[in-house]
Amino acid sequence: MFRTKAFCILAAAFLCFAFPAGAADTEAAKPLAAVASNAEMTAIFDADQADRQAKPIDWKVVGPADEKRRARTQQLLAAGALQTADDFWEAAFVFQHGDTANSYLLAHILAEVSVAKGKKEAIWISAATLDRYLLQIGQKQVLGTQYMRTNGAWTQEPYDRELISDALRRQLHVGTQAEQAEQMKRLQEEK
Repeated sequence: MFRTKAFCILAAAFLCFAFPAGAADTEAAKPLAAVASNAEMTAIFDADQADRQAKPIDWKVVGPADEKRRARTQQLLAAGALQTADDFWEAAFVFQHGDTANSYLLAHILAEVSVAKGKKEAIWISAATLDRYLLQIGQKQVLGTQYMRTNGAWTQEPYDRELISDALRRQLHVGTQAEQAEQMKRLQEEK
């Protein structure tokens, strides 16, 4: 009897500390519609995308601008200023334009948060950043999202085509291997 009573008291104390009064009223528990996307993050994303529309891209200008955008996005993340699925989706694109394994890994995580918050379109950037991360750490890409020019020829190599089925590729919006082969053909024809 004493053990059962002591256990009940300890369990009640744990629940009081684990779930403080009003926990359901926190920002995280608010409906998604109640939280607006971060306007600064949207402006950063728009600038990131606009820089990639210029033909040809001046990488001497875009590279340093990308670095500044990643630094500011990191500050917004650290401050908890990004809350919505769109915020995390936009941040994922900014970090996928990095040049380190950690940038690609963070981009992948941000995309996963966006998907978890309800942005289904973020599944593609999640897949693409996983492939970029794998390539950066010396592994084969597994989804075939990365096309690279090597010695004047387009390639997806290194690419492990066996790990992921075409059915799963469809779920991740990355195209089947046949669709990727068609994309490769178009790239080769552009020269």
